[in-house]
Amino acid sequence: MSQVPVKIESSLKTVDILSHEIKTVYTAGIHFEAPNWSNDGSFFVVNSIGRLYTIPIDGSVMNPLNTDFADECNNDHGISPDGKWLAISHNNKNDTIQTEQWKKSAIYILPIQGGIPRQVTPESPSFWHGWSPDGKELAYCAERNGNFDIYTIPVSGGREKQLTHEPGLDDGPDYSPDGKYIYFNSFRTGSMQIWRMKTDGSQQEQITNDFYSNWFAHPSPDGKWIVFISYLVDQAEAHPFGKDVKLRLMSVADRKISDLTPVFFGGQGTLNVPSWSPDSKQVAFVSYLQNE
Repeated sequence: MSQVPVKIESSLKTVDILSHEIKTVYTAGIHFEAPNWSNDGSFFVVNSIGRLYTIPIDGSVMNPLNTDFADECNNDHGISPDGKWLAISHNNKNDTIQTEQWKKSAIYILPIQGGIPRQVTPESPSFWHGWSPDGKELAYCAERNGNFDIYTIPVSGGREKQLTHEPGLDDGPDYSPDGKYIYFNSFRTGSMQIWRMKTDGSQQEQITNDFYSNWFAHPSPDGKWIVFISYLVDQAEAHPFGKDVKLRLMSVADRKISDLTPVFFGGQGTLNVPSWSPDSKQVAFVSYLQNE
């Protein structure tokens, strides 16, 4: 008996951090992921089936973004602090070392309006996650010598710097807006939790400690909040698609955590990348419906 193919409906949504009001911006019967909110607040960048797209704030249309040869982009992409550039993670087709396709991921930058990407990271796999506030440095997760750690590299390219060295997955680095810290998630204690360190890798400290699997901490532009995604059931080192999740909000001042959304169907692709509104009042995310 043949299986009925599963159909995915993706919805780009926003949530107000004070009222918790959720609005649906755009819905389509395709799988798209990882919204970045533009610096001027006028559009979002998402990825779908290897390509990048923009969606205006009114949700009227999903437009393809020209990434030239980069047609195997994953959901790790983001806009520079000055709004002029886009960092993407794309499978390097010239990589003959990595045997698994997803491990060919390298980081590139291109103009925000589209263009020919320039490769930044010389080694794979590398998955982009953060721009430094001055726009001069990228933070990313990379596997080197069999372990995934946090690295930084100048936007111009050059030598990468390893910031974490602990066994277990370190992922999702994003800079605080004052440039003092990098937030990330780590499995080093046997549970996926949110951590923080200085941008040189020093003073690494755990800042969540609960029964959720916590991923992808993103500081707000005003520096007052951290938003992250929590899986209700422990996922070990994985962040799979198609699970019960919710977004949670941490106050930087006192580290108190509150639920930002109710539980919904999401996971991988919901909140991989920075997705705050420029005024720090809203967060964009993607939820899913799965139908046979």
